[in-house]
Amino acid sequence: MSDTDLFRLFASLMTLLLAAHLMGRLFTRLRQPPVIGEILGGLFFGPSLFGLIAPDAQAWLFPKTGPAASGLALIYQLGILLLMFLAGIQMRAVFARQDSRVVGIIAVVGMVVPFAFGLLLVQVVDLSDVMGKAADKTALTLVIACAVAITSIPVISRIMLDLGIAGTAFARVVLSVAVLEDIVLNVVIAIALGMVDSGKHDTFGAAALLGVGSGYGSVAYHALVSVGFFGLMAVVSVVARRLLGGGPKNGAGLRGGARDLSHSRVAVQLSLVLAAAGGCLFLGITPMYGAFVVGLVAGWGRSQETAGSEPAKAVHGFATGFFIPVYFAVVGLKLDLVHSFAPLFTLLFIAFACVVKAASVYAGARWAGRPPADSVNLAVAMNARGGPGIVLATLSYDAGIINATLFTTLVLTAVITSLMAGSWLERAISRGLLPRTDASLPPVAEGAEGSERSERRPEPAGAGAGQAS
Repeated sequence: MSDTDLFRLFASLMTLLLAAHLMGRLFTRLRQPPVIGEILGGLFFGPSLFGLIAPDAQAWLFPKTGPAASGLALIYQLGILLLMFLAGIQMRAVFARQDSRVVGIIAVVGMVVPFAFGLLLVQVVDLSDVMGKAADKTALTLVIACAVAITSIPVISRIMLDLGIAGTAFARVVLSVAVLEDIVLNVVIAIALGMVDSGKHDTFGAAALLGVGSGYGSVAYHALVSVGFFGLMAVVSVVARRLLGGGPKNGAGLRGGARDLSHSRVAVQLSLVLAAAGGCLFLGITPMYGAFVVGLVAGWGRSQETAGSEPAKAVHGFATGFFIPVYFAVVGLKLDLVHSFAPLFTLLFIAFACVVKAASVYAGARWAGRPPADSVNLAVAMNARGGPGIVLATLSYDAGIINATLFTTLVLTAVITSLMAGSWLERAISRGLLPRTDASLPPVAEGAEGSERSERRPEPAGAGAGQAS
């Protein structure tokens, strides 16, 4: 890489990082998801604004080919890997036995019905105009179905934290359902991406060695591999914990050699993420799925030890400080609201996705015995697609499943539904329709609120990663 290319890379990274953090902080002050600000920070320097005002300068600062573009693409890929790892590790033990029936019914109805409507949409409406260069209708169908059914854990948990309802039974139900949905939908997304990637990397990987082609054989292979990889990582995690035992919690006693051991654990965690990502590439499934599964099996059922440990804090710190904001800024950089924005199509898709998702969650909540007002709040909260919706859009766009127009639509859907959820819940609280306290817990003395309440109430999944995603 020449000095000129290195200078362009440093300049583009500095510009995106500063824009993402400044806009993210602004949106935090406005009590809105900071991820939206980070995307807007990149949008300002993309073809929608900077490219219109100074196209030559924009092309020089953010080239589409060459060493500088490759360097930025590497940071982008590492950002999404770390984002998926943190999303997995932050899916803590939010389930409670008294909520199991409600969570189960809402999860099934609120996920299966929207997914089915998403599948039906592709069959009824001709979406060939928004199909990507991969020209795979089956993968496109799965992506759209996931886009309709998905719920954002980090964004909705951050919204509830800001509104002061993160410790309530309402938050516990929302996050428990979202965890179940995201696990299933991440498997489906991995299958869709694997079907497309198997055609691009025909000289590499297990799919090529086994002679896996297209059609139903490809769907079956990637479904089995995705589920099998999940199961294998879960078994390896359980065996490793039993053999190695527990270490110091929350950084306790990490002095001298113990602190060096903590640094080594950071290296081990990141090595596992990279190894899982590489293994997924060989198997023919998206590497982001590997990072998500590693985080999930590392954090599941070990909320305080894993999410609050020194290694997890270290990874979270540099990921949310650099890699993940740059990733979301690059998402905004890719958005072209001038040439790749179909307002009517976007409006109709958002309306369709919101109505189907909200109606199914409302129906599931009422079936589970929740009162009408609570069911409406659940329906709106679980409409927020946030970070997962944006990740789905970028992965699908990069894989060639969708084109720039649908990419723009899916990103805007994630942004708008997140804003709608935050505004609705804040209004519901101000009107007294959503309590700030959990009636199932005894009152906490005002002076002890900072300590006792944190021990007795489950911390929501994604709370630590809410700033970034």
